[in-house]
Amino acid sequence: MLYYYVVFSPIEALIASQLEPKMFGSYMARGSKKGSAERLMFAEITSGFGEYFDWDYAKRKCVSRPDGTLKHSLYLSIYRVIEHIPLDQYKDIYLVNKDGSTLRLSQEPYKKPTNWGGYGLYKEHCPVHPFIASSLEPKALADYIINDTEKKITVPAIIFNDVTRINFDEKEETGNIGSMFERDLEHVIECINEVKDKEDKITKTIDRSFDSKFTYQIIDTGFYIAKGKSILFYPMPSREVLKELNYDWGKSANIFS
Repeated sequence: MLYYYVVFSPIEALIASQLEPKMFGSYMARGSKKGSAERLMFAEITSGFGEYFDWDYAKRKCVSRPDGTLKHSLYLSIYRVIEHIPLDQYKDIYLVNKDGSTLRLSQEPYKKPTNWGGYGLYKEHCPVHPFIASSLEPKALADYIINDTEKKITVPAIIFNDVTRINFDEKEETGNIGSMFERDLEHVIECINEVKDKEDKITKTIDRSFDSKFTYQIIDTGFYIAKGKSILFYPMPSREVLKELNYDWGKSANIFS
């Protein structure tokens, strides 16, 4: 059986594989050699749509070896991948730790975050990567990034997550978000105040190269995949649910520390 995966962090790529999702995640994170370890995030998609990707090539080349060993990966594209994938082709998202442990996230209908406080913090993953503040809730932000041509800079599709907002008055009430706000806290506050106080300032870049600082600890409500006027939502389980159902993954991701 063939599977098709869109890796959206740390690279953008479409990969065919004979490995089921969790085996694929473990292979990609740890590799076939000892010593390699990398966190990654990917989505499973269906196949056969459109003419941009060479599905016949995948079927010819992504085959088992004569001894029966499964084909781990066959790269089909490493550039401008998500803009060519209709939203109805996406299945589940998988978050993989460096040790290969994998968490599956499934789609739910989009709803505005219940904890909305007038601004949001967002980590964009693909095709661009900044950490930003915005006065817009997730769906409105995606529409602004993709469809607002007045600002001249747009992308055809985007994958991002919202980031837990710190309680600046009672920091211990925020919960475990690692060391994200230990440095440049004044800069973060300035960016937040700018999008809150200036009507014409919709977004503000906090960090242009945030990938190395990103951790699963800072994910708030979940992940969003948007294209055109539509958006998919993949909610992130609460710490309580992770502790009950996915403890090993949560421990590896330092969710409980």
